[in-house]
Amino acid sequence: MLQIALAGKPNCGKSTFYKSLTLANVDIANYPFTTVNPNKGVAYVRTTCPCRELGIEGCTECVDGNRFIPIELIDVAGLVPDAHLGRGLGNQFLDTLREADAIIQVVDASGSTDAEGNPVDLGARDPIEDVEFLRYEFAMWMAGIVEKHRAKLVRQAQGKEQVLIDLLGEALAGLRIDAIQIREAVDECGINLAKATPEDIEKLCEVLLRVSKPMIIAANKADLASDENIGALQALGAVPTIAAGELALKTASQAKLLKYLPGDATFAPAEGAKLSAPQIKALTKIAETMKKYGGTGVQTILNRIVFDEIGMIVVYPVEDENKFCNAKGQVLPDAFLMPVGSTPKEMAFRVHTDIGKGFLYAVDARTKMRIKDTTELKTGDIIRIVSAAK
Repeated sequence: MLQIALAGKPNCGKSTFYKSLTLANVDIANYPFTTVNPNKGVAYVRTTCPCRELGIEGCTECVDGNRFIPIELIDVAGLVPDAHLGRGLGNQFLDTLREADAIIQVVDASGSTDAEGNPVDLGARDPIEDVEFLRYEFAMWMAGIVEKHRAKLVRQAQGKEQVLIDLLGEALAGLRIDAIQIREAVDECGINLAKATPEDIEKLCEVLLRVSKPMIIAANKADLASDENIGALQALGAVPTIAAGELALKTASQAKLLKYLPGDATFAPAEGAKLSAPQIKALTKIAETMKKYGGTGVQTILNRIVFDEIGMIVVYPVEDENKFCNAKGQVLPDAFLMPVGSTPKEMAFRVHTDIGKGFLYAVDARTKMRIKDTTELKTGDIIRIVSAAK
């Protein structure tokens, strides 16, 4: 399953963000290091189900034509400056980040917490200062790992740069970094890896981090932030978010007080729901912020990191291309997240290893025509796999 990490300094709203996406029971408090051990849970990206477009009856896997597909979410404990030197809870959590396919950096856009995550006056902290520090800490931690292996690998490579790059790729495999990415970073930095200075290695790791770990910024607590702060963060590609508002809406929806789907720009009272005066006041405030930003931003940023930054598509395997169902008659029973450029044969292996090994051909359920095993799939494709495997 795809893994997305939530990272940032302490007390920036990560645990609230995590709970708003997973509705898990986690500690949420106004002090640093609320999260000591990384929390792992399931969140869902949202996409349009093909059933509405195709007029397919009987789909029970979507909600009002919206499909929600699971990914794993990791809430990493707060990082502080010099975490790569072991400060705070440092190396333990940098090591947790290496597991992730991508990172959502949660930033306190309101400027109400200092570099350590301690509460300060609203607006006292410039959130831009928090943006680069996570990348710096991760890159410096990565540089330490490279330097640990480099002298030995240089000797083994015997002056052959590509051999050295291949060996370093093997050493960094645990960080989900390969030789192709290292080659790209070396070329971009214009360095000789064998003779590189510590500063060269730091620069190399900054590039490696960018090419290997897609990141996006959540400008959290946007309801409390100044327009100036939000504008500066948006210039860096950030998405304004109100995780506390998202959590409140989901909780109210579960209690059948509201009609709300994650990612909706608005919400409405449920039929017959009785809301108290404090609830109405809080929801009115949330509605005002949602109108300003087009929603709470929480679902938006999850979708953006998965579909835009990582580059995933959604495909639907079926066993009957005429009825768009499996052998049990379930309509569009599965939705797979797969990388852009995936083929029917790769999809077959995703269904089951034996199905992939016995792959014969695939059928596009929309056109009822056979497609090549090398055809690049696109999001929304509905595919029947024909295999020798039973």
